[in-house]
Formats: sequence, C-alpha cells, structure tokens
Amino acid sequence: MGVSSLLTPLVPYIDSDSKILTGARISAPIRFSYRNWNLNGLGYNPTAMQLTFFHWLLALSPVLVILILMLGFKWGGSKAGAISWIAAVLIALLAFGASPRLIAYTQVKAILLSLDVLYIIWTALLLFHTADEAGAVRVIGEALPALTADRTVQGLLLGWLFASFLQGMGGFGVPVAVAAPLLVGLGFHPVQAVIMACIGHGWAVNFGSLATSFQTLMAVTGLPGELLAPDSALFLGISCIGCGAIVALVASGWKGMLRTLPGVLVLSAVMGSVQYWLATHTLWTLGATGASMVGLVVGIGVARLPWYRGDPALKVKNGRSLSQTALALSGYLILVVLAFGINLIPPVNKLMDSVQFTLQFPELITSLGFSTPAEPGRSINIFGHPGAILLYSSVLSYFIYKRAGLYKPGAARRILTRMTHGAVNSSLGIVAMVGMAVIMSHSGMTNLLAQGMSASFGAALYPAVAPFIGALGAFITGSNNNANVLFAALQMRTAELLGLSIPKILGAQTAGGSLGSVLAPAKVIVGCSTVGLGDNESAVMGKILYYGIVPVVIVAIAALVL
Repeated sequence: MGVSSLLTPLVPYIDSDSKILTGARISAPIRFSYRNWNLNGLGYNPTAMQLTFFHWLLALSPVLVILILMLGFKWGGSKAGAISWIAAVLIALLAFGASPRLIAYTQVKAILLSLDVLYIIWTALLLFHTADEAGAVRVIGEALPALTADRTVQGLLLGWLFASFLQGMGGFGVPVAVAAPLLVGLGFHPVQAVIMACIGHGWAVNFGSLATSFQTLMAVTGLPGELLAPDSALFLGISCIGCGAIVALVASGWKGMLRTLPGVLVLSAVMGSVQYWLATHTLWTLGATGASMVGLVVGIGVARLPWYRGDPALKVKNGRSLSQTALALSGYLILVVLAFGINLIPPVNKLMDSVQFTLQFPELITSLGFSTPAEPGRSINIFGHPGAILLYSSVLSYFIYKRAGLYKPGAARRILTRMTHGAVNSSLGIVAMVGMAVIMSHSGMTNLLAQGMSASFGAALYPAVAPFIGALGAFITGSNNNANVLFAALQMRTAELLGLSIPKILGAQTAGGSLGSVLAPAKVIVGCSTVGLGDNESAVMGKILYYGIVPVVIVAIAALVL
C-alpha cells in the first residue's frame, strides 16, 4: 500500500518524496501542504444513529460523569477519568454498536496518544525540579522586583512575565505555586497574589511546557501543527493583552492599570508576535518559552523607564547579582539552544528525526455502520521529541548546577521524587481521559454530539461559542490537555458540519482551554495553599472567575469577527 492510500484520511496532500513509518522503521519526516482541507474522508457516517435528545444525552454521558464527579463530589482527575472511561466503554458496547475488538484497538491508539504527551509532562517537570532544587527559580523571581519600586510594574514582572516564563518551562501549576508566594513577599495581599499568578500566565498555556497542549491538539485531531498553529497563536496573542491588563488592575486598581497600559500593550505585542512567529515556523514547542523570555528582557527595559521606576526610597533590596541570575537561567538557556539547534540545523534535525515509532491500525466499524478508516497511529519521535530535548536539558543543567555547588546531598533523589509525585496523578488522568475520548470518537458518540451542537448553534454564532467550550473543559479537568482531549474532535466535527474553518474553531478551542485552565479549582487550591489561604479557596475562586472570564470573552469576540 502506498503512502497516499495510507494517509488520505489524515492529510490532503503529502510531498511525493515523503515516507510513512510502520513499526519502528527509520523514515524521513512527513511534510504537509495545506490544499483546501477536507475531512469528508474521515469515514464519519451521520446516519449511524438517529439524532434524538435521548441519544445525544447518552453520547454526552461520559463527559457528564466527569462533570458530576469533579465538580459535585470533588474527585481528582485520575479517579474521575477512570470512571468516565468505564462509562464510555459500556455505552459504546451497549448503545453504539462497538465491539470488543474496536474497544481494544482504540485503547492501543489511546496509549500511543498518551505517551506522546506524557513524554513531555515528565521531562518538563524534571527540568523544573532540577532548577528549583538548585534555587534557580527563586533567584530569578527575586532579581526581577529589584529593577523597580513601582508596585504595579513589580506585579506585572512577577504575576505576568515571570509566571508566563514558568509556564513555558514547566507548567502544571508551577507558575502559581512559585509566583504567588513571591508576590506576597513584596507586600501584595494573598488573594491578590493568587489571582495575579493564576490569570497572568493563561495566554502561555497552549504553547507552554514545550507545547504539551498543542501536541495534544495535534494528536487528538490528526491534523498537522502547520495547519493549526496560526489561528491558535493569533487568538492567544490577542488574549495576552487581557491577561496583562488584569494583573495590573488587580495589583493597583484602575489607576495603576491605565498608567501601565502602554507598557502592557507593548509587551503583549512583543510576546504575541514572537509566539506567533515561532509557532508558524514549526517551532511551536518554543512558542511560550521564547515569547516569555523575550518578554522578560523587554519588560526589564520597560521597568527601567523613568515613569515606571517608582519611588527610589521604596526600592526592593533583595535583588540578585547578574552572575547569580545568569547561572539560574543557564538551564533554560540550554533548553532554548538545544531546541533551536535540533529544529533549525538540517543535519541535526535529520539525525534526531531518523528513528520514530508508530503502529498501523485497521478500519474499525460499529454494528450501526459508523466507520473509522485504516490509519497509522500517533508517531513518536524517539530522539527528537520535545520530551527528549527536555531530558537532554535536564541532564546538562544538573551537572552545571552541581558543579556550581548549588546542590545539597541527596539532590538527585529529591528531584526524581518530586517529579514522580507531580506527574503520576496527572498521567493517570490523561491516560484515562484519552482512552475515553478515543472510544467516543470511534464509536460515533462525538459525531452525534457534533450533529446536535451544529443544529443548536448556527454558523454565524458558533465561533464565539467554541472558546467557552474549551474553557469549560479546562475548568472542569484543570488542564488544557484534557480539554483538548475531551472536545477537540467534537469541535472539529461541528466545524465541518457548519462549513466553518476547522483551524479557526480548533484555535478558539485551545485558546479558550488555555485561559480556562488557570481558573480551575485545582490551580486555585495550589495557589491558596502556598500563601496561607487553605481555608478560603471559595472566596478566591469567585474573584478569579470574575476577572478570568474577560480574556475568554476577548477570544470569543476575536473568533467571531476575524
């Protein structure tokens, strides 16, 4: 079977010299070209089950299970995901005509999809804890406020720029856990600190952690990053303005926000542009990282402007030296150098992409006639994967910090323990939810849900609805990864039925999920626990939702008018 016959369901066009992998065969990377994208070949059969409210509600049941367990019973994502997976299996078998064979194949697919994402999650946490154990994160956080005595600018440096940088590097609650206590140390009220740290990094979630959420979007939809990146980066760049303005508003009220608005607009334009350029030049793994690092550099310059320096008598005294700050940043600079080198130097890129692993899956058909064509599973790049780059950076950083004498005895053990502790629950939740999502997609549940949504919302209104669906998924699950797993296929199918731009709707989905993830109760709890508000999460939650909905509204308006 030729390349074109294998990949027709997935891509509209593949260069003639491209190759496809089966098993662990060595291959050249596939290059995609966008030519009138059409998903009619995906094998969806709208007549597989009649669209009724009962059938639609039945298809929605696995998602409702997650909602009820996580919001009503306060279950974690791993436990709620496992129960929703069981619900999806039972409904697929009993009501949607799925066979045990179909379920088995979907779970092998789900494992491949999960491994692609988990490779990044584990190694991103490894790099963060490697730097954190050396005290590097705190050094960076203490160096920034010493640049200015202006309270609002200090809040922007830590709650917006530094938190976004942490999201680019690690994510998974780290920005809130690190930035919120530093803000309290500067004199901000704990409630202020949590709100600023949560909302400030929302724009950086999708392309943060070496684009984990974006990798998930590609994996779940089967669409290439070259197609999805422009709209995703555009919407997130626009939302960056709202994130920065809200941090300034919470820090110092309307007066402080209006006074620093010119600086916020400049920094938003810089970070949004850098992220867009990186994402649209196949460097989406560095989108948030590169943008936030440039933002920090420009932000330092903005903080030194005469009208943003504040009262010299109030200047923070605990700043770090340039050499200390440079050493602290060394681990992350290594990551940037390696990522750029591997992606932009052709011989290195070819070598790193030479070994990939995937599996070929047969056509899967339910007894009701809903079909998913034969296709290869998610391809995992063993040595050039973003997770591999994070691993290389972690090892090199460890030896640099160790040589500098920044580690106490037992550092390696503590790093690995903290990484494992932070990754296990989220990994279990992702595996379960990905498994559920693939079952829903291959059994026809997702297709039926899309039919119902396309009938309820017209083509004119739906672009504004899409980001709120993504935000809801992320709010429920605490993760844009999971939001994309739950709803990306649904959004893609709905866009197709309505005749809308699929990349645009998926961009709105993942942008909404990015902004919604920072409003999730799990993130709020992390922030509250680090600033001594362990018994006041509900009060903080209400204020975060009040402020945090604004960036989502901005994305909804942009999706409607652009």
